[in-house]
Amino acid sequence: MSRPGFGGGDLPAVFPDWSPYTDLESAARAYLRDPDVALEALGGVLRGASVLGFTLERFVNEVNGVWQEVVVCDGSRLVLWHGEDVPPGEGPPGSMTSSLRVVPASSVTEVGCRRRLFRHDNGEIRVDSIDVYLLLTSLDESPPSEETTGGPRHDALRFGKTLDDGGAGQITRLEEFARLVASVVGRPLL
Repeated sequence: MSRPGFGGGDLPAVFPDWSPYTDLESAARAYLRDPDVALEALGGVLRGASVLGFTLERFVNEVNGVWQEVVVCDGSRLVLWHGEDVPPGEGPPGSMTSSLRVVPASSVTEVGCRRRLFRHDNGEIRVDSIDVYLLLTSLDESPPSEETTGGPRHDALRFGKTLDDGGAGQITRLEEFARLVASVVGRPLL
């Protein structure tokens, strides 16, 4: 099974697992469709800083094609790269966007991690999904909707993995990433 990809090539519906790779470059090359674009953009900001942890995401959208994301923590900031195929009709075939965002760790006010657990008949407990959010001091830029009442909302970064979407290894790595970010939140920067 495959889905159409950037540049007319087919992409597998199930992506390779990046969780066994402890270094960013190897994980990006194993998982992302456009690792060179991502690594070049990230490298321009990181400039030799130590990568303490990272998480990766990729999915295929029926309208836009491939959506990819890398989030890196270097201890004092989060560096986010996002790549997304341009929808048909909004650019030449094969076009994509590449964007970068840098968030100081000091702007993370809260880290939340929710694990969904499954208990087997024998009593063994397995984590079958994880949702992580990082609440930021910045305000959400999205326009207010009819469902939203009250004042402005704080911006948040959200990440999730399931056994079906990423597997046990990526669930573990996302939880480790959440713990890393939580460990640097509120600490004075040197």
